[in-house]
Amino acid sequence: MEQADEAQKNIEIWKVKKLIKSLELAKGNGTSMISLIIPPKSQISFYQKLLTDEYGTASNIKSRVNRLSVLSAITSTQQKLKLYNKVPPNGLVLYCGDVITDEGKEKKLNIDFEPFKPINTKLYLCDNKFHTEALSELLESDDNYGFIVMDGNGSLFGLLSGNTRTVITKFTVDLPKKHGRGGQSALRFARLRDEKRHNYIRKVAEVAVQCFISNDKVNVNGLVLAGSADFKTELSKSDMFDNRLQAKIVKIVDISYGGENGFNQAIELSAEALANVKFIQEKKLITQYFDEISQDTGKFCYGVSDTLKALEAGSCETVIVYENLDVIRYTYKDAEGNEVIVHASPEQEDQTYNIDKNTGTEMEMISEQPLLEWLAENYKNFGATLEFITDRSSEGAQFVRGFGGIGALLRYALNFEQLADESDDEYFDDEEDFI
Repeated sequence: MEQADEAQKNIEIWKVKKLIKSLELAKGNGTSMISLIIPPKSQISFYQKLLTDEYGTASNIKSRVNRLSVLSAITSTQQKLKLYNKVPPNGLVLYCGDVITDEGKEKKLNIDFEPFKPINTKLYLCDNKFHTEALSELLESDDNYGFIVMDGNGSLFGLLSGNTRTVITKFTVDLPKKHGRGGQSALRFARLRDEKRHNYIRKVAEVAVQCFISNDKVNVNGLVLAGSADFKTELSKSDMFDNRLQAKIVKIVDISYGGENGFNQAIELSAEALANVKFIQEKKLITQYFDEISQDTGKFCYGVSDTLKALEAGSCETVIVYENLDVIRYTYKDAEGNEVIVHASPEQEDQTYNIDKNTGTEMEMISEQPLLEWLAENYKNFGATLEFITDRSSEGAQFVRGFGGIGALLRYALNFEQLADESDDEYFDDEEDFI
């Protein structure tokens, strides 16, 4: 369940990135492009009144063309707002205006959506471009990281989520110091000291489970152990420390002091490691994919054609796809009225894939949609999870160049040659054969 939520969040982030990209490219005439962001718990009536006042002001614009396009954009925004009785729980984002297409024609663009997490920005701008700066707030990581700060005086358990840090709990401890007294009893003193240290580590391990494990699952994306003595290292290697938490250790850092000051210092020292967690997760996923290939388990596939066949067969566990994959899913109608699905790159010069193989005539195109969009909308129907990757890591770049940027980890091996014989759909791949 946790993995599915993470995958869903990544898809929402990808959608926002894609939207930002398309909005930034949109250009319009005059100042007729409206960006309106309404934070949660606001009143729709307040923004309706704001737009009515703006309409009055815009009526005084001297340029007739600009005046008409601004008034049209304000009216479109008002119509969109009427669809909502109240502001959705996460706020509301609207973009309305006339944009100029590549052919130089004007086209109305109306976008309204509820963000996947609360957006705490209030914005109304009428300009010659859409303002997307506030949307970048949605892309900021809200991953949770646990911190255990321990030294000879006690331990602190903290949580870092985005830019917010929270102290969950802390306790002090009174450990005996080393001393040279004792004579015959020196060994006994040493034994008592070791026993108290052992009990201290046990207590930290127990409290860590209470703080960072809920419903038998680790509730943080990573764990940082910090301290000024050897306690943190002893804890990480101890059998008393839960294996699930051990697996989540991102970094062990040395700090000068304990308590809250130590917590702040630990956050600073581990910042780089925490930024790499996403990067590491991506590398781990692609390494797992490459392992399946090197062991020749048959539980993998690559390329658009094989991946979609495996998806339809219900054997895909995880579909791995490059976040900028440039493949379009075309739906055609052949001479007999049957739907034919074709996948091709927009730059593909060879247009023979839209020819009916039975009659040799050109087929009628019903729809076209980026394959990434289709996957994001439909992956759940096939019982798979969807993971977007970048080409920033060497493994990611290798996956994009060598495997066409799309592949899947399968639940069981499939015979693709047999599936190719059974398939009526025509899949077109422009990627090179894998060597």
